[in-house]
Amino acid sequence: MAEYVKIEKGLGPEGRIAVVRFDRADGINALSPEALRQLTDAARSFEDDGATSVVVLTGGAKSFSAGFDLKDAEGRSRRTMDIGTLRRHLKLGPRLTRSWQDMEQVTIGAIEGFCIGGGVALAVALDFRVMARDAHMRVPEIGLGMNMSWQSVPRMLHLMGPARTKQAVILADDRISAAEAYEWGMVEQMADPGKAFETAMALATKVAAQPPISIAMTKLTVNRLAHALDDLASHMDVDQFALASLTEDHKEGVAAFLERRKPRLKGR
Repeated sequence: MAEYVKIEKGLGPEGRIAVVRFDRADGINALSPEALRQLTDAARSFEDDGATSVVVLTGGAKSFSAGFDLKDAEGRSRRTMDIGTLRRHLKLGPRLTRSWQDMEQVTIGAIEGFCIGGGVALAVALDFRVMARDAHMRVPEIGLGMNMSWQSVPRMLHLMGPARTKQAVILADDRISAAEAYEWGMVEQMADPGKAFETAMALATKVAAQPPISIAMTKLTVNRLAHALDDLASHMDVDQFALASLTEDHKEGVAAFLERRKPRLKGR
């Protein structure tokens, strides 16, 4: 099994910073089902880690993530799954983002290149995001005949408000530049090209210098208050995704993406 995720601990003040590197070494960094599992396991590995206060998540030098891997054999097998099997398989994404949101440690994403679809879903599940000035985000799900899932819409809503969330999600072909993402509140800091990780580590160093227990309790309080209704608001997004995956528009959207052409969407 390929190893897509590496963890380095004991960095920064008193060794309280850890780095998680997700890099498939292909310049794209797509989220295959196996990558989703490895990233989830990485987050869960910190559950009993009292020595780490901050976790920096970084992708490759050219991309944070291109989102879900539409070419992966396991992912494509969803087309032949019965609805029960499909619902279980579709929980891989929400399980990933929840595992990162629920970490006791403060989490910081370092984004270079592009961050698309599922990559955005993972990024907005973190506490902070640092983005290179020449990087961009995009949320293509609707253009592929899908809904934005993984409980991402409530998280984006908290960061940007309703109008910007609709703009980011509904206008699926529009790139969101780093400057726009910063202006909208989608990222907290911008960095010079190639310096997102370095800037994220500087922020991590500031956080790690604070009292660890107070940090953990404060994060928990803020998250519980901010996300109190998120489960209620997004409890159906897996089933909505499963339903959308059965539409003709979804099949056409994915086919058009793989064939690099404009989709012919008909609303059925």
